Amino acid sequence: MMIDKTGQHDIESNITAYKAVHLDRVSLDHRYGYYFTQRLFDIVASSIGLIILAIPLLIIAIMIKRDDPQGPVFYSQIRLGKHQRPFKMYKFRSMVVDADKKLAELLKYNEVDGAMFKMKKDPRVTLIGRFIRKYSIDELPQLINVLKGDMSLVGPRPPLEREVATYSEYAKQRLYVKPGCTGLWQVSGRNSVGFDEMVELDLQYIEKSSFWFDLKIMFMTVKIMIWPNSAY
Repeated sequence: MMIDKTGQHDIESNITAYKAVHLDRVSLDHRYGYYFTQRLFDIVASSIGLIILAIPLLIIAIMIKRDDPQGPVFYSQIRLGKHQRPFKMYKFRSMVVDADKKLAELLKYNEVDGAMFKMKKDPRVTLIGRFIRKYSIDELPQLINVLKGDMSLVGPRPPLEREVATYSEYAKQRLYVKPGCTGLWQVSGRNSVGFDEMVELDLQYIEKSSFWFDLKIMFMTVKIMIWPNSAY
């Protein structure tokens, strides 16, 4: 079906109007009970998780060191959290040591629309890195961020500062809450989902967020870690 310029303009106007009307749809309310319960659960669950996973985490650390003896086991990066507050996010290193310096020359190969960079066959990823990224094992050190209070177990993906610099005011609503180790985006297709869809999923999560919804997402995350979706 062909759409003339007038029709296309009407569609774009409707989308703009929709976003304007819903710009405050995820404004922070006074759900203090939920936020208190969420933080309490984050502290207990992340503490238990770090204790239970201590030996597996040590094994992964040894594998990373054997794969690249000269590089560090962990990788930290400044991300933006709630209300765009910067914090240092931790991960297992899955790329070569100078990966950040090589990013500029790879941006033209970006396979995800919008303010994110994803490349299926990223040459910076190490051999062990491909394995731990596929099963989301590289994200486990973020339990430390959860314990510190920088992140929650469930929430929007924490973006880079350069990504947020390109955000619209509508997209910035995803930064109204703490970022999470996992979220609705991660269990809904992850890298197969474009930036605009990710924003909508994050806003949908913030609208529906509850203790039981968080538990549902966490159970779905465990399933995806066992049977990976489009993670790379």
